[in-house]
Amino acid sequence: MLSGDLSFCESPFVKTNRRNWMTGALGLTLTPWQELLSVTEPYKREQSRLLLGVAAYSFRNHFAFMKGAANKGYVEGSRQLDMADFIRYSAGQGVDSVELTSYFFSPETDDAYLAHCREVAHVNGVGIAGTAVGNNFSYPKDTPEREKEMAYVKDWVDKASILGAPHVRVFAGRHPKGVNADEAEQNAIEALKESGEYAATKGVFLGIENHDSVSTADRLLRIVTAVDNPFVGVNLDSGNFIADDVYAEMEASAPYAINVQLKTEIKGANGKEPADLERVIGILRNTGYAGHVILEYEEQDDPFVHVPEVLAKLRGYIDA
Repeated sequence: MLSGDLSFCESPFVKTNRRNWMTGALGLTLTPWQELLSVTEPYKREQSRLLLGVAAYSFRNHFAFMKGAANKGYVEGSRQLDMADFIRYSAGQGVDSVELTSYFFSPETDDAYLAHCREVAHVNGVGIAGTAVGNNFSYPKDTPEREKEMAYVKDWVDKASILGAPHVRVFAGRHPKGVNADEAEQNAIEALKESGEYAATKGVFLGIENHDSVSTADRLLRIVTAVDNPFVGVNLDSGNFIADDVYAEMEASAPYAINVQLKTEIKGANGKEPADLERVIGILRNTGYAGHVILEYEEQDDPFVHVPEVLAKLRGYIDA
């Protein structure tokens, strides 16, 4: 993990790429911090390696809490999970990793419980791929809303550090009233620059998801490359692109991805349709993506029945 205050490093700057930056930072190569954050190319990877995981969101109606309040989706008498239960269940399904979606933690969650979740995952041989927040980075700078959103994200960066989670997925969000698309994009870039610099000091990545106002690879990559920080990349959500060819959007985004959320449906020309999961796995492998592939099951069927089925299918494609 990162060590020390890199702003005090004194050796000359040498132009680098994402892979070399990581090698230097983790090896404590001394390079000025501000200039370390100056790369725009895709991540350099040795080879593709896909780690199959599942998101807590897949079981959203089985948690007692949702964003700090009683979960209205929970049906009384149905199977209930807390986050440690979810980790144990997922370990029993043989996954490599879990995403501990922040929405479903109890509002009373403290650092001790986060550490407990880390312990449960570790002793069960399951990696914590990351967590997620429901932020909105489209508010203008110097507004109370922007300040609140920034504090929210930084708080979960701190929590991710305790969990041992390398990644927090974040959102540009929906445009506030009076803010047009171009302004919202610039606001998101500025917010990601600030929060990304903070996240990097904790060794935590931020992945901006193609969601809400960001529904194409073009806009997604425009934001990521403008932020220009190797700790800010793409959280590729296979189900959220809106385009004539969503698979082409995935292919364009994957080289910049630091996490993948995989859905069983895509948004086709005539609305939602089943995703070609084998094709998605092929795209990830062919573009050299290495990292977590997190199943986020959004359909309304019983996840305790269908999530294991989808995981088995995905495992077959990954291992083929």
